[in-house]
Amino acid sequence: MSTAPRTDGRPSEQHVADSHDMIRVHGVRENNLKDVSIEIPKRRLTVFTGVSGSGKSSLVFDTVAAESQRLINETYSAFLQGFMPTLPRPDVDVLDGLTTAIIIDQQPMGSDPRSTVGTATDANAMLRILFSRLGEPHIGPPNAYSFNVATVRASGAITVERGDRSKAEKATFSRLGGMCPRCEGRGQVTDFDLTQLYDDSKSLAEGALTIPGYTMDGWYGRIFMGSGFLDPDKPIRDYSDKELDALLHKEATRVKVDGVNVTYEGLIPRIRKSFLSKDREAMQPHIRAFVDRAITFTDCPECGGTRLSEAARSSKIKGVSIADACAMQISDLAGWVRGLDEPSVAPLLASLGGTLDSFVEIGLGYLSLNRPSGTLSGGEAQRIKMIRHLGSSLTDVTYVFDEPTIGLHPHDIQRMNDLLLRLRDKGNTVLVVEHKPETIAIADHVVDLGPGAGTDGGTVCFEGTVEGLRASGTVTGRHLDDRVALKESVRSPSGALEVRGACAHNLRDVDVDIPLGVLVAVTGVAGSGKSSLIHGSVAGREGVVEIDQTPIRGSRRSNPATYSGLLDPVRKAFAKANGVKPSLFSANSEGACPECKGAGVTYTDLGVMAGVAVTCEECEGKRFQAAVLDYRLGGRDISEVLAMSVAEAEAFFGAGEARTPAAHRILRRMDDVGLGYLHLGQPLTTLSGGERQRLKLAARMGEKGGVYILDEPTTGLHLADVEQLLALLDRLVDSGTSVIVIEHHQAVMAHADRIIDLGPGAGHDGGRVVFEGTPAELVAARSTLTGEHLADYVKA
Repeated sequence: MSTAPRTDGRPSEQHVADSHDMIRVHGVRENNLKDVSIEIPKRRLTVFTGVSGSGKSSLVFDTVAAESQRLINETYSAFLQGFMPTLPRPDVDVLDGLTTAIIIDQQPMGSDPRSTVGTATDANAMLRILFSRLGEPHIGPPNAYSFNVATVRASGAITVERGDRSKAEKATFSRLGGMCPRCEGRGQVTDFDLTQLYDDSKSLAEGALTIPGYTMDGWYGRIFMGSGFLDPDKPIRDYSDKELDALLHKEATRVKVDGVNVTYEGLIPRIRKSFLSKDREAMQPHIRAFVDRAITFTDCPECGGTRLSEAARSSKIKGVSIADACAMQISDLAGWVRGLDEPSVAPLLASLGGTLDSFVEIGLGYLSLNRPSGTLSGGEAQRIKMIRHLGSSLTDVTYVFDEPTIGLHPHDIQRMNDLLLRLRDKGNTVLVVEHKPETIAIADHVVDLGPGAGTDGGTVCFEGTVEGLRASGTVTGRHLDDRVALKESVRSPSGALEVRGACAHNLRDVDVDIPLGVLVAVTGVAGSGKSSLIHGSVAGREGVVEIDQTPIRGSRRSNPATYSGLLDPVRKAFAKANGVKPSLFSANSEGACPECKGAGVTYTDLGVMAGVAVTCEECEGKRFQAAVLDYRLGGRDISEVLAMSVAEAEAFFGAGEARTPAAHRILRRMDDVGLGYLHLGQPLTTLSGGERQRLKLAARMGEKGGVYILDEPTTGLHLADVEQLLALLDRLVDSGTSVIVIEHHQAVMAHADRIIDLGPGAGHDGGRVVFEGTPAELVAARSTLTGEHLADYVKA
């Protein structure tokens, strides 16, 4: 299309609609931000940098993205808003020029046991339609191929009202589903070890049940004791068959206990509903330990672990059933779909092929559609969320990413960078919170926050180009080109952990000796089998402490002091010094302010509008009763202690009247991982991803063990913080602990004593040990992808 040139001689003026090319943010005070004002260019790639805890997420997610979502929600009717979460307005003076924000964060995907990679994307839905059209023999509609839909049949009388008459008519109803009836679509059946459920030498009254939460003075115990089905004073070993069946297997039955109508249910159906309805990864640690101890999971013998009914498995396209298709590696499945030539479903094949190609393009071609979504890492979950946006026709959208390179090998980071640039080039605004220099380097615009973390951060230190950042002298600018050199001398192993015949997931009968007494880095591209090897064959052994990537979940009432276990010795020290009960010094127990119940704020619910939180007038936000604050330790009350930073508290509990060795040890570990600036009473909900990762590391480091497994401990860490992490790892090894690190960061690889590299590729192209030795030997050989990238990193 051509445009006629102007003939009046005047210069063409910019249309007023084209002048809104900035997102203006003025006066932000969210979390630790100190009246920040910036302008973010639209239709450009802007990277936000700064040390962990400097305020990046507060600016990008809690301000720009949150306000965009809140404004969109306000366009719906008040009726619809009543069903939606109410979002508070960020603490900001001016925020305009916003566009629709799509947030692609690191939050793990739903961990429902029936959720898989296929169900979490559109791939399974399209496959079911494909098989309902082309499958031979034809068994029914798409639901007939779904393991989440049970087959239901019913018949009976229905009452039909016509005018002033009603007539009973016979009706039948049937729905064909693809769910395996034996395992109910879970793919696994459970076998209970009864000795882990109860002690048969005791009676119920003596506390025979050993299930977490099933105490005799609790509600469950009162139901079992007062149901009338069981003799509470008879040892379980003396039960008749009828009594034992009632204890273990009785279906839900209404009974009256202490004058209250309640439901009695046997132990096994109750455990299935309460514990096993969740994915293992989502369970609390003590529940997970009980489930691992008491319940054995095996593939369902009826469906072979496919979750599907026999009818669904019998219908095939070119000899391939839907169960076979979901079990294929996605890169292979994409090839199979391209080989189907059927004009009647051509649009469906094109759409399905495009979705599967997106998996491959984004570096997840090694997954299969039947992979449970709860087993995905944070990085894999984030990339799967990206898939639905890659082919989108939307433009002028703001995409917000939280460290998209997490879990990516250096080999894959370039591919992620290309995807970010593609989203930008379609006319979108791309905002990325990132620490990796490879991604910072492609930015059109950089916003560096700092200079420190927590109260030492919250200001904009630099705004401009990448070259300007390098010359700026900020913490990020100074460390942008940092390179950790290979060690001149490495430690010698003191022994080895033998792994023989490892075959979990894609591992191919791997035999390897993991050196002990040294720092070992386990490397390889994403999907090469690193986690399968370490978590499948090393974790769980005696003396092994595993620190994985599962996120810390906490409410506003949780804080670093409660999560790390610090509050227990602190409460006891206050109680001992003042001759009172320890529970008085808990804001979640007896010491809580009666007005705000220990929350420090009072909430006013305004229906469909955002609720208002106001500092409690009774306790002035201190969370405790006035009487509790009269008790002191070392001249400080409990609220003043919780307001201290970790570094202040370490000095306070390390000497003098307040000296408490148990508390000092925990604080020392928190300081060791670089959290000296955190305040003890700061709600966990305000911590960044990197801060949560390090808090978890500090808490788990207190566990006794000779071998530590760390799964990508550099997640969320700034370049300047990696140096501190390496020093911590050295201290652990020098103290006699063996450290195994699953890692993609070249700085950790270069600093390791030994490297075990898996590959050569991902999925069925990986699963083998392709290198064992020192980092210098790997660099010299350049025989693997890791070796090539490490050699480039150290400029070898």
